[in-house]
Amino acid sequence: MIDRWPLFVFAAVMAAIPLIPGMPPFWIVLLDNIGLAALVAMGLVLLTGVGGLTSFGQAAFCGFGAYTTALLSTAYGVSPWLALPASLIVSGVAAVILGLITVRLSGHYLPLGTIAWGIGLYYLFSKLEFIGRNDGISNIPPLSIGGFRMLDPHSIYFVIWTAVLISAVLTMNLLDSRTGRAIRALRRGHIAAEAFGVQTPRAKLLVFIYAAVLAGLSGWLYAHFQRAVTPTPFSAHAGIEYLFIAVVGGAGYVWGGVLGAGIVVILKEILQSYLPYIFGGMAQLETTVFGILLVLLLQLAPSGAWPLLMSWWPFRARRKHPDTALTLPGRVRSPTEPAVLLQIENARKVFGGVIAVNDVSFDVQTREIVALIGPNGAGKSTTFNLITGVLTTTGGAISFLGKHVDNAPPQEIVKVGIARTFQHVKLVPDMTVLENVAIGAHLRGSSGAISSMLRLDRADEARLLAEATRQIERVGLGDQIDQLAGSLSLGQQRIVEIARALCVDPVLLLLDEPAAGLRHMEKQRLAALLRQLRDGGMSVLLVEHDMGFVMDLADRVVVLDFGTKIAEGTPQAIKTNPDVIKAYLGAEA
Repeated sequence: MIDRWPLFVFAAVMAAIPLIPGMPPFWIVLLDNIGLAALVAMGLVLLTGVGGLTSFGQAAFCGFGAYTTALLSTAYGVSPWLALPASLIVSGVAAVILGLITVRLSGHYLPLGTIAWGIGLYYLFSKLEFIGRNDGISNIPPLSIGGFRMLDPHSIYFVIWTAVLISAVLTMNLLDSRTGRAIRALRRGHIAAEAFGVQTPRAKLLVFIYAAVLAGLSGWLYAHFQRAVTPTPFSAHAGIEYLFIAVVGGAGYVWGGVLGAGIVVILKEILQSYLPYIFGGMAQLETTVFGILLVLLLQLAPSGAWPLLMSWWPFRARRKHPDTALTLPGRVRSPTEPAVLLQIENARKVFGGVIAVNDVSFDVQTREIVALIGPNGAGKSTTFNLITGVLTTTGGAISFLGKHVDNAPPQEIVKVGIARTFQHVKLVPDMTVLENVAIGAHLRGSSGAISSMLRLDRADEARLLAEATRQIERVGLGDQIDQLAGSLSLGQQRIVEIARALCVDPVLLLLDEPAAGLRHMEKQRLAALLRQLRDGGMSVLLVEHDMGFVMDLADRVVVLDFGTKIAEGTPQAIKTNPDVIKAYLGAEA
């Protein structure tokens, strides 16, 4: 639940500013420019700060929006208001075309790719004859309502800031939703998100398009504010500056985009106005000082100015706790469910010349806890990754409920009822425990991005959060439900991962070293929970190095060594198996 009253206060203040007697027109122009920059930065907050996709090319999407409305309103006499949807559509279509190529890139290739097409589009704008080449398009008609023409900065001010406020609300609504959590999960890599059904290419493309549409909106407003469009404002240099704005304000915060726009635009104006007088007109000195001040600011507030400002804010918004009486439909289970849930037959995985999993065969039956153990490097986590679709098999077969699932993508694996945790915890540290766990219920919701932005998803969202709350309380972390996941101990984070996996309503639960980092009593509570799950009809396959925990809990134990299964049986039989003793102790039994 988003606390709305600060938004109303901000809107009232911004509406009152132009009405202040004696307000200099220069400051209104400055506020107009801040609003235009804030729209682009807001999209970058979602794209870069939240989604983890760095883009230096957003200025090009401003160009698409600006040139579309400029061309339609001057050459074809289309009303600027009717040109608005066209500007947004052109920006969105360009984002689809560029995004299908760009979002597939990773690491440093992604920002390099955005720089490349940002520069290319800037030169394209300057070479196309029908949009005026370097001279651009002039005499663009102003926005008008009836007979009122918005010819001065005061009149268009309200349109610009209304667009900023509406965009901020829609963006916050999107982030506070099922789709928003999927986008936020991207920043920690795609493996965990995909394990709970998130279609990561689709989520990346969605946020890429959304950021481009906001930039296109800014471009549309810019064209009718300046009433002339040239390629210069849409250069790669401008794209870098927009990213600066988002980072300075706080790349993970919607209002950080607005604050960053204010800081950068005002700072640039002050430096350009006063430094030439102070230093005798030395060329480009303001750019040097501007860069130094931004570096100093980021040293003071590495996460941006907005979180620093909020750390001084005495009031904290309180989230209304979900109504746990709300429920999600459970997984439909067949009354004739086979005795064997998971069947692994001669599974093999080869990395180059290294055989990580060597023709391993075992099964997991209904209402059974099976432990997969072995020394470090034995192939246990690789086997988990083969089962859950993170890795493809080199050979062999894996079936679940009688159907082959080997080489299926993780999103399909989780749909059939297999959920997992990870050897190295994969939570989003700056999301709360509740939000992290709710990602596990992603496939059990249905609301999309549009309904989330318009707040039509509240019933669906309430059920998802209620399910997440129940699972958090089930694993004993109810007191930490509103804590940031990154503030918890490693052991608690592992328990949060289990709660997230339980939100899938799985038939088979895969736990990768769940007891690592837990104290004795915490291990006892975890063991009791796993026995309760087994007695309730769920099967568990776990990897664990704590032999005391395994031997007291497991119904059956499978032992791997150098990728090969060397033993399988009850805990009592495994304890005395000479091959197992040799593998662990490195000597003959």
